[in-house]
Amino acid sequence: MQINKITKITIIVLAFTTIFFAYLYFSSCVKFRNAEKIIASQQVNEKVLSFSQLFFDKVLQGTKEVSFDDRLRLENAVRALNDKEIFDSWTKFTGAKDQTQIQKNFYSLFQLLLKKITP
Repeated sequence: MQINKITKITIIVLAFTTIFFAYLYFSSCVKFRNAEKIIASQQVNEKVLSFSQLFFDKVLQGTKEVSFDDRLRLENAVRALNDKEIFDSWTKFTGAKDQTQIQKNFYSLFQLLLKKITP
């Protein structure tokens, strides 16, 4: 009778500890997924900011025509973003023929870059 009682208590304790550790495991998984999302968002922000900085340094603050190497760096940076909207906006900006189109497409690209940066 005493062994049967000890067995029941042991089974109950093991069941509760299993439930407790399962809860800890699943809550850790949720936290890990949230951390992955935050890291991915920060990586996108970093790429967008890096491209924006390069764009401002080479295009907006440049005193002379943008060199082929700088255009290549900008093109590679915009492709590295893996964002179709930004790439399409960049293509419109680089394909503009007159000053009015260039300004319009610049503002569109700039607003899109700002929108893509998440807090």
